[in-house]
Amino acid sequence: MVIGEKTRTGGLFALTALLLAAVNLRLAVTSIGPVLTEIRDGLGMSATVAGLLTSVPVVCFAVIGLFAPRLAARFGAARVILGGLLLLTVGLLVRPYGGNAFLFLLFSAVAMAGIALVNVLLPSIVKDRFPDRVGTVTGLYSVALNIGATTAAAATVPITGAFGDDWRLGLVCWSLAAVLALPPWLLLARDHRPAAGPSPTDPAPVRVSRHPVAWALAVYFGMQSTSAYVIIGWLPEIYRDAGLSASTAGILFATTSLLGVPLSFLLSAYAGRLRSQSGIALTLGVFGLAGWSGLWAAPAAAPWLWATLLGVANAAFPLVLTMIALRGRTPATVVKLSAFAQSVGYLIAIPSPILVGALHDWSGGWRLPLGFMVALTIPQMIAGALAGRNRQI
Repeated sequence: MVIGEKTRTGGLFALTALLLAAVNLRLAVTSIGPVLTEIRDGLGMSATVAGLLTSVPVVCFAVIGLFAPRLAARFGAARVILGGLLLLTVGLLVRPYGGNAFLFLLFSAVAMAGIALVNVLLPSIVKDRFPDRVGTVTGLYSVALNIGATTAAAATVPITGAFGDDWRLGLVCWSLAAVLALPPWLLLARDHRPAAGPSPTDPAPVRVSRHPVAWALAVYFGMQSTSAYVIIGWLPEIYRDAGLSASTAGILFATTSLLGVPLSFLLSAYAGRLRSQSGIALTLGVFGLAGWSGLWAAPAAAPWLWATLLGVANAAFPLVLTMIALRGRTPATVVKLSAFAQSVGYLIAIPSPILVGALHDWSGGWRLPLGFMVALTIPQMIAGALAGRNRQI
């Protein structure tokens, strides 16, 4: 029998739809960085607007995700995910050809709004259709997310080169991935399941903001997001300032991302079989402490070790997704819990990458900002330990 097979829609078909959606959850973000110089030159984009562009994903993930539970209650989670994928497709298709920086920024926000809706609702689909395989399926779609993000980061420049250095074609081609994800969700959307509405097993509305478990998940999500965005934004520069070449710094950064591919599946599958995930959260925190401390002490002394340690610590992302699905008793509650944890978590994560840059400029080096990252690992470990306890909402 197919894992988690349901009577109304085949489990394999639902899993395929999940994976196709997950591939799209970061490629709209990671495809920009490699050609940002070309984008700025082509659109006359100022440094201020370019900086705003880098903050659009986190802001959209924080704000738009709050609307997902109400939309899912009215239309059904699958239909809202379909709508999110449609927004993503439109954003990816239009933004390279908007003609100016404002329209590029606007349609980037449209794409990110679509991703935000899908981000929040995928855990509820896992809970609904694969209740006995939450960890395994969460691991699989985390792997798909990592593959999409890494592929877009690595392939955008070669694709742009293949199209005569036309960055617009290099970016618009990623809309094909969103288009491919639409057909299965069109079919799933016909199977109307209002995941956030009341049901016989969830008769009363649940206000997740009143539960300590929800706050622990939100803080843990925010702390791990902070670490991830600091790594994305600053790790290559930290290594280059320590005397490593640009190519080596890029490979070290890629290592932290590539480690997420196998770890996402293995860790989520294992975590889903445990009553408590607190021990895993604490262990990942130890890896983060060691990685940030190593960079603080001597970034060039063992750069591969520090990159590997931080890559393992980044597995906190699939862990928190698994915990969100496990902590909610029903798919309805999982939607609300996912929206709360991700929205509050991303709000927590917004200032830190900016603060790391400010601390670097103020101190003239990386010791102070890296010490700040070491310190932030402590509340992450505490929140993870609390969120991982065998409690449900």
